[in-house]
Amino acid sequence: MRRDSLFYQLFAQLPQTLFDLLGTDTPQGYRFDSVELKQTAFRIDGVFVPPDPAGTVYFCEVQFQRDNTFYERFFAEIFLYLRLYRSTFADWQAVVIYPNRQTEQESFDPYDLLVHSPRLRRVYLNELGSPESLPLSLGLMQLMVLPEAEMPRVARLLAERTQGEAAPKSAVIIELITTIVLYKFTELSREEVLRMLGFTTEELKRTRFYREVYAEARAEGLDEGRQQGLQQGLQQGLQQGLQQGLQQGLQQGLQQGLQQGLQQGLQQGEVLVILRLLRRRFGSVPSELEERIQRLSISQIEALAEALLDFRELGDVAAWLERFA
Repeated sequence: MRRDSLFYQLFAQLPQTLFDLLGTDTPQGYRFDSVELKQTAFRIDGVFVPPDPAGTVYFCEVQFQRDNTFYERFFAEIFLYLRLYRSTFADWQAVVIYPNRQTEQESFDPYDLLVHSPRLRRVYLNELGSPESLPLSLGLMQLMVLPEAEMPRVARLLAERTQGEAAPKSAVIIELITTIVLYKFTELSREEVLRMLGFTTEELKRTRFYREVYAEARAEGLDEGRQQGLQQGLQQGLQQGLQQGLQQGLQQGLQQGLQQGLQQGLQQGEVLVILRLLRRRFGSVPSELEERIQRLSISQIEALAEALLDFRELGDVAAWLERFA
């Protein structure tokens, strides 16, 4: 599970997560960044930069594997940053996030004083409490370390809380929940995860995922359809032009052929959109079913696109075609 990138997304989208961990009110204007200290090729994964030099800079590190030299590296990076950017802050605080105490390095020498000082806050995700009582941002953190058997229940709980509490950036939180679950259940599609989280068909249609997938498939399909239509139009136009005459007939034939070809290309592009979405959901589509869809009119194809998310299996597509096509 690529937790570093997940935590980066979480902090970037919801910077208040760090301050929820610290149990303090979220100050305004903080910017989250990953900072490379080029002189030594050190990189601090998370730096919360204050909006003015009178503020506190926060260093945040996520550590999910035991590294018995971690604090040596972490404090070296911090003090190098303090030297390079001293004019940009008045104070500093460090936070290390562990899944549990067993992941922390065994010996703190010679940094024992710093490790046990107020400068450093160590967080153990398995000790934060139940997701029902935590802020949503901390619930997302816990979700990343849950066993596979518990994840669906907690993911649904967080999704319901996001919608029920009308949380700020609710779309961002739902997207983060979906991404975290996808990292764990690699065999599921994004749509299947959204359904697992309890989304109805209408809610699913309003998600960014559905809009992006449909727009992508539509753009690719229509572009391919237009190209096919233009090619067919030129061929038909030349043929009709030769039949009607080499001058006037050619011009009229080309015009008629292009119109017919572009219309056919538009229809074919819409068909490609439907077939692409069906393959995303159900895998391969039988050739007989493809042929029936290719014979639909543009208005029928648009109606099928609306109905598609209600289908649970390919048999539902065939039943819809029997009824409406």
